[in-house]
Amino acid sequence: MEYDTRGLEVSTSSKTATRKLDLAVADYLDYGTNAGSLVKEALGEDADCALAQCYRGYLLMMLENRAVFPKIQEILDKFSEGGPDLNPRERLHVKALQGWVKGDLLNACLAWEQILERYPRDLMALKLHHTMAFYTGRSNVLRSVVSGVLGEWDEGTPGYSNVQGMYAYALEECGDYEQAERWGREAAERNPEDLWAIHSVAHVMEMQGRTQEGTKWLDFSPEQWASKNMFKAHVWWHAALFNIAERDYQSAIQLFDNELSSINSDKYIDVSNQAALLKRLEIAGVDVGDRWDLLAEHSATRINDHILPFRDAHFCLALAAKGNFDVAREHINSMTVFARSGEGWTAEATKTTLIPLCEAMLAYEAGEYVKACDLLWPIRNELAPIGGSLAQRDLFTQILIDAAVKSGRLATARNLLSERVARFPTSKPSWSQYARVLSDLGETQRAERAATHSGA
Repeated sequence: MEYDTRGLEVSTSSKTATRKLDLAVADYLDYGTNAGSLVKEALGEDADCALAQCYRGYLLMMLENRAVFPKIQEILDKFSEGGPDLNPRERLHVKALQGWVKGDLLNACLAWEQILERYPRDLMALKLHHTMAFYTGRSNVLRSVVSGVLGEWDEGTPGYSNVQGMYAYALEECGDYEQAERWGREAAERNPEDLWAIHSVAHVMEMQGRTQEGTKWLDFSPEQWASKNMFKAHVWWHAALFNIAERDYQSAIQLFDNELSSINSDKYIDVSNQAALLKRLEIAGVDVGDRWDLLAEHSATRINDHILPFRDAHFCLALAAKGNFDVAREHINSMTVFARSGEGWTAEATKTTLIPLCEAMLAYEAGEYVKACDLLWPIRNELAPIGGSLAQRDLFTQILIDAAVKSGRLATARNLLSERVARFPTSKPSWSQYARVLSDLGETQRAERAATHSGA
């Protein structure tokens, strides 16, 4: 029996394997690129190390590709066949992996919560729970679980800054922006390598409309993040949102071409960040050229995956935005089959939320704006189950507003834009759009007042 850097038991006699796992967790939390190789090295030291095998399964799941599921099942089969000895914490990690691979994200999260009740310094369990609570859109759960273990951590505990960054993000998603920024800044100061903490502060600035501050906050060079994994593209995505808010569309396009697209490879295409950015640019009236092509091509290969509703939503968006309506329809049909035959959170969220959202996006891209409004309006405040952040899901509100304007439903557009400028009082594009809608409705004085906020 060995102990990790936070004093938790690991079922192995290899100090080297335990140290490798510590390094893997640190690399994973700091968005490096070596976690997988470090876990393999740990297994090279002790092939029967149960925790190392679980970590390997977790990292394979993070690839979000059903092609790796047989490898994960091999890992799980070893445990079910009376393989390596497991302590109570490791048994719960196996339970979490079993739930995750089945798409039963709620039970996976419950297993991680059980771990954290008894072992509140299990940083991997905390981060994985944080990630999957994020992908199920449960902001209060994010905050509850991190705050529930916070008292067991302090500055002397390895990984404390990572916990601070997670707490910052949870606070932001729950609307406590002042405290979120404080915790996020402290985390980033303590550990400048933690992109999650940096990104949490960027979220605060996004939600408060502090676009110029946000641009300065994310003023990093690509070389500074050269050793970071694909998550860096999402942080660049936030930088591009600040550009769009300032109507600096050329800078947003440059970020798309130089930073977001640079992480694409033969095996991985970053559809979610890139599709969301392109659609925001199109709504702003920017011609994005042929930039949908690669995203749609890759999305067509993923229409039967159904690993995360959030990913499916963006695959469908890319297909529809490119005009590949037949493939987008195949995707929705596949979702329908999955929702009927699947089990757990993923299948349920697909049925209740994802399919109506995708139908709305398909109608919108086909120019059927009235239908898009009819589909999106009833669910506009009920999209959390598809996962993602408030800032990410805001795209679908923007699509609804655009559909309302283009369909001539100006009263609907006025309602939505009134809500929007109340939430984002410094958003010049929103005030400008609000002024145009009010003017078209003949509300001249209110339109003039709104125009004074637009910076036009």
